[in-house]
Amino acid sequence: MTHALLVLHCDNHVLVVAKPAGIPSVPDASGDESLLELSKNWVGERYAKPGAVFLGVVQRLDRPVSGVMVFARTSKAAARLAEVLREQRARKTYWAIGEGSAREDEGELVQFLWKDEERNRVHVCGRSRQDAREARTRWRVLERDAGRTLYEFQPATGRSHQLRVAAATLGTPLLGDLKYGARAPLEDQSIALHARELAFEHPVTHEELRFEAELPALATWDAARRRLTRS
Repeated sequence: MTHALLVLHCDNHVLVVAKPAGIPSVPDASGDESLLELSKNWVGERYAKPGAVFLGVVQRLDRPVSGVMVFARTSKAAARLAEVLREQRARKTYWAIGEGSAREDEGELVQFLWKDEERNRVHVCGRSRQDAREARTRWRVLERDAGRTLYEFQPATGRSHQLRVAAATLGTPLLGDLKYGARAPLEDQSIALHARELAFEHPVTHEELRFEAELPALATWDAARRRLTRS
């Protein structure tokens, strides 16, 4: 299946796109077309580049997750963007829908996580484990409706599956996320996690950039869309 690329911004140094759920961020064992490949093709066609196109990968979203992603168009921009993300100077905001009702309205979750690479599953562990990595997530409830919780997540770290594990820890696994406790899949095999906003300093001009990706068209997100209409 070929996906159309939705470009949010492009200049000589960065490319910002909206990732649809169901497509891998980078090539993987599935052999399916990745967002990186789609983006390289777009740059090659847009700027009539006959040779290989460089795009630096500085962040990733899980295959079933949608939302804003940024690629670097030069190695210098890649190094600077990676530093911005590593030093937590970018602002990442996700919306998510969990099964059940959150017990509290907001908080910060600090966990230590380790990843079982063979099973592609992340576990909460003690900080003494050698391969444990700290994960910090600020969260708040935007709305409770029909036995579901609409969250806003702002991760202060960028660990694998961090927000999926956080939602499960809060007692509300994300809709469709069978790996972390959801009861049923969503119809398009996505999970209800969307990278809604990304803000960061431009790696060359140092201008503050901010981008939003529209919520997925899936009916699961209808209540979230109504909230946006009201605001």
